Amino acid sequence: MSICPRRCRTASRNKNNRKRPEHNAMRNVEPAGSNQSGGGRSLPGLAGKHPLSSRRLSVAALLCGLALAPLAAAEPLRFALLAKRVDHPFFIVALEGCAEAARVQGDTCLLLGPAGSRHFRRQNEALEQALERSFDGIALSVTHSQWLAGHALQRLGQTPLITFDSDLGPGERHLRRGYVGLDNLAFGRQLGRLAQRFRPRGGRLCILSASPQDTNLRERLQGIRQQLRGLEPAEAERLDGENGWSELKRCPLYSSGDQQSALFQLTTLLNSGQADTLVGLGSWPVHRAGEFHRQLGPLLAGLDARGAHPVIILPTIELDGAQRALLDEGLVQAYLSMETREIGRQSY
Repeated sequence: MSICPRRCRTASRNKNNRKRPEHNAMRNVEPAGSNQSGGGRSLPGLAGKHPLSSRRLSVAALLCGLALAPLAAAEPLRFALLAKRVDHPFFIVALEGCAEAARVQGDTCLLLGPAGSRHFRRQNEALEQALERSFDGIALSVTHSQWLAGHALQRLGQTPLITFDSDLGPGERHLRRGYVGLDNLAFGRQLGRLAQRFRPRGGRLCILSASPQDTNLRERLQGIRQQLRGLEPAEAERLDGENGWSELKRCPLYSSGDQQSALFQLTTLLNSGQADTLVGLGSWPVHRAGEFHRQLGPLLAGLDARGAHPVIILPTIELDGAQRALLDEGLVQAYLSMETREIGRQSY
């Protein structure tokens, strides 16, 4: 199986010219055996609201092909996606893509991992159990790279392992055969570009994350800081006035990927009036867009009436009607989307 280059589409809209946002991809497929992240680069799609220009934007996705030898087996093969949490919408959609691709070949793809609040110890337990089930291959979304490498992955044996969505750290990548997912550093830089469009002179920034250990979220955070500071790829420290950008001392805020925790944090932050730009590293606040509207709608409407509405920029898994409604009402200013289902297919 090989992956061919394809176009990524972007769309923006403003109050006077609303366009239907399109689903877009940002994928990076890294060749097996590589110890370098970013084997291929691609830019994600965005859907935005005023003051983004309403003209269409388009970028080319540059993908790195991953050639896989045909798998010959008399019996159907069993594969597993080992998620950070099985009840997270991202992993549910990724499973749908993986299962669809597996069925075509007569194989199966299962979703394994802890439910509820994410934690690397719970994921480690789920990974240990999965390794005892003799799967033909496991795709792992990494929470805490060093911890998993020092515990469950010590029992890896002959089970083929790749990572998806969130890779192992550079020091542990010899344990896996490849990575499928976003170029998370580039994804973070694109989030930073969106912030710059809305706040060209800078602003008071708060970044919303799930955990300080997750490899993919750390890379996205680094990408945002690099973009706003104007650095070439390198370690990026907290923003403290560079190009007009500063991060609140209480931020990043960590919600463990739980929507209610994220909404509570946002409510507290919005009431404080300290931040004028909020950028999420994941889609947790809008998993159930109706709940976001119910809890934050009146508060954001009041801030808007006073001219104090902050810019809110969030990634999204699959943009649905309820999330579009938040955009139409001006409660969210921009989404950055990714082809989650395709990540599941390519993981298979």
